[in-house]
Amino acid sequence: MAQAVEQWYKQMPLITRSYLTAAVATTLGCSIDILSPYSLYLNPKLVLQQYEIWRLVTNFLYFGKMDFDFLFHMFFLARYCKLLEENSFRDRTADFFFMLLFGATVLTGIVLIGGMIPYVSETVAKFFFLSNSLTFMMVYVWSKHNPFIPMSFLGLFTFTAAYLPWVLLGFSVLVGSNAWVDLLGMIAGHTCQICSTSTESSSRLMMMSVRVTSEVLYWTPLIGRLI
Repeated sequence: MAQAVEQWYKQMPLITRSYLTAAVATTLGCSIDILSPYSLYLNPKLVLQQYEIWRLVTNFLYFGKMDFDFLFHMFFLARYCKLLEENSFRDRTADFFFMLLFGATVLTGIVLIGGMIPYVSETVAKFFFLSNSLTFMMVYVWSKHNPFIPMSFLGLFTFTAAYLPWVLLGFSVLVGSNAWVDLLGMIAGHTCQICSTSTESSSRLMMMSVRVTSEVLYWTPLIGRLI
């Protein structure tokens, strides 16, 4: 059993293995009182005034108490982070890392900006840790990359992967969890998708421009000779 777990762990791609290790180590450290969640949570005042910059990172590493909810999120982290890195971002480790970094930046920006908006600040101010939202963002991005994969929810009904985020959001509402955690992840994931699509379109347009320019430069001297 231990050997199988070790092999499963070693087969994980770099970013997935690193993030999973950091998340488990941080959460475990808080559970046995080696670390304190109070030194990890996102606090804009402490970041800006006391220069506790590490909070911008550590708030994505703590997943709360080591209970069933923790195992649930570790499963989603290990599964969908791995699927994205191995398939959608195969041989593009740097791109995958910057996608996660961009998503984390979007989530942090939502909390910081939302904290200054009336009527929204009361809700946003409750988000001290954005780790669950970042995990949900990965689920959302994966569902957009694989929209037609058939899935089943607890064997009760089937659906395609495109609806997975909405099914999980509905489940969170049913069990009384904070739906905003999932919604923030969906917003960040959708923002990543928009930026990714725009970047790909710009790259294609640039390649077409290069080809057209090359053809013009090639044919212009020949046409000049004929004239």
